[in-house]
Amino acid sequence: MTSSHQPQDRYKAVWLIFFVLGLGTLLPWNFFITATKYFTSRLNLPQNTSLVADKLSKDNEALANGTVSLPEQHLSKIFNNVMTLCAMLPLLLFTCLNSFLHQRVSQSVRILGSLVAILLTFLLTAILVKVEMDALSFFVITMIKIVLINSFGAILQASLFGLAGVLPANYTAPIMSGQGLAGFFSSVAMICAIASGSELSESAFGYFITACAVVLLAIACYLALPRMEFYRYYLQLNLEGPAEQETKLDLISKGEDPRGGREEPRVPAPNSPPTSRNHSIKDILKSIWVLALSVCFIFMITIGLFPAVTADVESSIAGDSAWKDYFSPVTCFLNFNVFDWLGRSLTAVCLWPGKDSFWLPVLVVARIIFIPLLMLCNVRHHHYLPAVFTHDALFIAFMAAFAFSNGYLASLCMCFGPKKVKPTEAETAGNIMSFFLCLGLALGAVLSFLLKALV
Repeated sequence: MTSSHQPQDRYKAVWLIFFVLGLGTLLPWNFFITATKYFTSRLNLPQNTSLVADKLSKDNEALANGTVSLPEQHLSKIFNNVMTLCAMLPLLLFTCLNSFLHQRVSQSVRILGSLVAILLTFLLTAILVKVEMDALSFFVITMIKIVLINSFGAILQASLFGLAGVLPANYTAPIMSGQGLAGFFSSVAMICAIASGSELSESAFGYFITACAVVLLAIACYLALPRMEFYRYYLQLNLEGPAEQETKLDLISKGEDPRGGREEPRVPAPNSPPTSRNHSIKDILKSIWVLALSVCFIFMITIGLFPAVTADVESSIAGDSAWKDYFSPVTCFLNFNVFDWLGRSLTAVCLWPGKDSFWLPVLVVARIIFIPLLMLCNVRHHHYLPAVFTHDALFIAFMAAFAFSNGYLASLCMCFGPKKVKPTEAETAGNIMSFFLCLGLALGAVLSFLLKALV
């Protein structure tokens, strides 16, 4: 439905802005995860245990000499488990809260506030790379930062999907594509760090500074959004009542000027107050429940297998060659992120099957086939299942299909969700879809423990 009077997205500026915002949503957290070895190594460094060691009596000096593990060294062993808990719980909680907050808290506070908070957290993280402290303090501060990053990240992500919901369906795609590219960048950074042989602290500092730069770029892009006539037009359409919307859309379909020759009032999008309409979440959920459950199921299967199971797959042909060191970073992480990004990006030009198609939920449920396919690969320390698909090429092919289907189907669901409801309810629908996405991540994290134990 187009018209000469309907604003166009010149130079795809709005599309690119949402792409950068999507990149800024996940790239900081992806770099944080990439630096996991840095965090665990800091918990075992001598300077991190020196404050404790100075207090040990002569009978306990053996602890500092390494003959017995310090209590602080236990922190490095539980780091990943505690990190997952501190990431998933705030992510789920604040995504749920945003479904209610977006009607009471202005868009600029939620999006700009979250971006600034994430920026400050990563600046602090970069500074602490150069600061020595005992292991327990470092552990506690790191977990607090993880809670903050994921809390504000949840609000940011849900707000962006809600914001994209007021635009045409394919404007959710750049957010998903930007998030996919974030994973690709982190994988490349991991491989480059291995190839360069650089110190963990130097690599981590580079990750954190890069994350700060990307967040600053995202802030600049968001501030530029109100200048875009295309964006202002659709936001104004969203703020109008249903009768006004139907009249305007009918005029557009007939090729007439919906403004009647008058200038459309300017809409200062990020600074506009929240709408006073309290849309029924229950009614909206009735319209989008199939898509909401679909995106939840997609990410539950994905996180259940990746990286808990897939990262333990070993090469059957590497032997003692360098390929052994690069196998997992390349075939698991880089391979997944490249094809996930391609799948997400494809929805910018192709939206098949449609939002009401029977095939969409069928394809979503069909992804369950990847559970036996990947669990029967050459996984390290098989206990219950045999290694059936041992060749590296089979694992690479399975991972590519697994990642592509994840990116494409998840992006389709996120694009279609807000379009199943009235335009005035699109933002709420986008927030609900984001909640079910995060619910899928949380359920996948729980499922990963079961699947890993069954291998």
